Amino acid sequence: MQQPNRSLPAVPAGPGPSPRRPHRLTSRLARAGLAVLLAAGGLVAAQATGAQAVVGAQAVSAQAAANPYERGPAPTNASIEASRGSYAVSTTTVSALSVSGFGGGTIYYPTSTADGTFGAVAISPGYTAYQSSIAWLGPRLASQGFVVFTIDTLTTLDQPDSRGRQLLAALDYLTRSSSVRSRIDSSRLGVMGHSMGGGGTLEAAKSRPSLQAAIPLTGWNLDTTWPEIKTPTLIVGADGDTIAPVATHSEPFYASLPSTLDKAYLELRGATHFTPNSSNTTIAKYSISWLKRFIDDDTRYEQFLCPLPQASLTIAEYRGNCPHTS
Repeated sequence: MQQPNRSLPAVPAGPGPSPRRPHRLTSRLARAGLAVLLAAGGLVAAQATGAQAVVGAQAVSAQAAANPYERGPAPTNASIEASRGSYAVSTTTVSALSVSGFGGGTIYYPTSTADGTFGAVAISPGYTAYQSSIAWLGPRLASQGFVVFTIDTLTTLDQPDSRGRQLLAALDYLTRSSSVRSRIDSSRLGVMGHSMGGGGTLEAAKSRPSLQAAIPLTGWNLDTTWPEIKTPTLIVGADGDTIAPVATHSEPFYASLPSTLDKAYLELRGATHFTPNSSNTTIAKYSISWLKRFIDDDTRYEQFLCPLPQASLTIAEYRGNCPHTS
């Protein structure tokens, strides 16, 4: 800060051994005056900085009060497309012998407890498959701030209705009996699944309307109409799927959902029925955004869902309702 130009009063010359004495006194007085001014300026700056800190803290506090479920830093395209989010992840294995209603699995969860509880997601594999086929989603989603349970089913041949019940049994175990239950907010839960696990995802959402999010991945189900679902649902299909073709599965699933529901249809370009079995940035990006938006009520992620994403090298088509209302 530029200091004001202030003249010091003239000091009368007096007798003394050195003609430089008045200059030294003037210099000392000037330095003293400058020190006072600098100290005053520093006090003002400190007060301003303190005021800014208070305002910043109030803004953060207001934001936290507006949505206490936000977890992690403000998202960017880079952060939701990254192979890992901001949270370190730990895992625990659940033996099929220690549970009932499903076949055990692996729990992935944020290691830190500093941010409080997290929402949780159970994920089912498809027909003849094991949890290893959808294991990549565990650390990918957990590192963004979720507790994720990739499960095995009672048998690899279980049909969608059974897989739906098993997803719900897994969530019940996760929130009531698991070693990480204290880390979970039991009111913020979602389901995902591949193929018949995707069909099971729809069954679970139909059976338990309190679920906050559902994401079937190239889902298979002979029942193609779902007007009863009240859970915000993102349906993911693949343009090259010959096992659950979008024309007879994902598209009618989406079309049958209530028009008043927050819903979306993402059709992957250049993809097959088994694309969800490998790490996929497009699936991860929109799954993270959907789970954050509806399980955590985190509107910071709305920007990735609305306006609707456009067709691209990885997206053949995207439909949905915007803005979201849930």
